[in-house]
Amino acid sequence: MSKVVLLVVDVQNELINRQPYNVLSVIDNIKKLISTARNSKKEVIYVRHDGGNGSVLEKDSEGWQIFNDVSPIDGELIIEKRYNSAFLKTELKAYLESKGIHSIILVGLQTEYCIDATCKSAFDTGYKIIIPEETNTTFDNEFLSGNKLYEFFNYKIWNKRFASVLPIQEVIEILNNY
Repeated sequence: MSKVVLLVVDVQNELINRQPYNVLSVIDNIKKLISTARNSKKEVIYVRHDGGNGSVLEKDSEGWQIFNDVSPIDGELIIEKRYNSAFLKTELKAYLESKGIHSIILVGLQTEYCIDATCKSAFDTGYKIIIPEETNTTFDNEFLSGNKLYEFFNYKIWNKRFASVLPIQEVIEILNNY
């Protein structure tokens, strides 16, 4: 496998504190992947959403901060974004190209918004995308539960179309062996 990076999208205080679907397992799994990536000298890149003035994700607010359990260490890149896709009007694509990255392990929030948009943008740009099971989450809405949204996007929309949705242990092996 070509060079791989772990991309942690929008794991921010406000979203985690609202208790999305399966949040404890999701955070635990993301922590495992971050630890594995760091130990195997793979880069971890964070993406943080700025919802604008007055938003619960307003820049520099408590809700905007990256959730402490998965926060970056010194030297890890944080990409600031204003749109659902981590690629739109950010330096992410240029940065990945400069590092020779061809594969992205994608985790974070929210499944049907920023993870979906980032997955499809990465796919359109030619990246191989890996989505570990139980590493993205979202909230119930008026149409579907967070659980149903998770299952629908992971197994019906993304898997074998835009990405490979894999058990977390397989992704840990990828991080350790490539």
